[in-house]
Amino acid sequence: MELALILLVIVVIFIVRTFKIVPQQHAWVVEKLGKYDRTLTPGLKFVIPFIESVAYKHSLKEVPLDVPSQVCITKDNTQLQVDGILFFQVTDPMRASYGSSNYIVAITQLAQTTLRSVIGKMELDKTFEERDIINASVVAALDEAALNWGVKVLRYEIKDLTPPAAILHSMQAQITAEREKRALIAASEGRRQEQINIATGEREAFIARSEGEKQAEINTAQGQASAIVAVAEATANAIRQVAAAIQSPGGEQAVQLKVAEKAVEAYAQLAQKNNTMIVPGNMTEVATLIGTAMALMKQPGPSSAGRVADKH
Repeated sequence: MELALILLVIVVIFIVRTFKIVPQQHAWVVEKLGKYDRTLTPGLKFVIPFIESVAYKHSLKEVPLDVPSQVCITKDNTQLQVDGILFFQVTDPMRASYGSSNYIVAITQLAQTTLRSVIGKMELDKTFEERDIINASVVAALDEAALNWGVKVLRYEIKDLTPPAAILHSMQAQITAEREKRALIAASEGRRQEQINIATGEREAFIARSEGEKQAEINTAQGQASAIVAVAEATANAIRQVAAAIQSPGGEQAVQLKVAEKAVEAYAQLAQKNNTMIVPGNMTEVATLIGTAMALMKQPGPSSAGRVADKH
């Protein structure tokens, strides 16, 4: 009974040491009699008990590694507290097992020294502006060195850059002054634009008023010219009609009669408007006018002559 129990235990130990199940995204390094033999991939694998053994187990997943915070000196001799995180992945399990005694510590130390070297070549202001350049420089340096360790450095990201309190206060004061400067410049540009707009509006209004006055003067002049032309045409028509009436039969006698009547009326009005009696210096002219008028009235067709005189 005891022998059977011992044999059962030996069988169980043999099976456990013989059959190995490697998880997905893992790689196990097998040594045979203390020497590297092969790498086990995911799945059910067989190992010879007591002769072969699994010496190292590696995860092939992407691993985030926190790089401890450290103090770096910039090109302008300013201390800067830098904190970052590194992402790497094991690509060669054999090299990762035998290339370095501890590749994680090696990567961490190399990342810190590389970071100090890169920041030491930059001024303080550039370190805030060129984070991408710093990250790329660290990754390039680490990836070249980690190749012998079977590790691929994927990326490095700076989590925080903290300057001393005095430098931080000076930077905040500088930022405040710069913002106030931009605000003053923007306000002055606004006032300048406002003055330009006002001047432009006044100029356009003056031009519009002058154009309106010019057009009004043109319209007035055209109206006056049209009125003068209309009066001249009416006067010319009247003169032509009078000339035509005079040239008609009895027209000349009608004109003489009308002139005699107007002369008599003029003397009569002068006598009525003044206390002094006005007597013509040449009474013969008056008698001649009266005689002419009487003679015309006695001639045949006085109605025709009267109509011509009344017409004019």
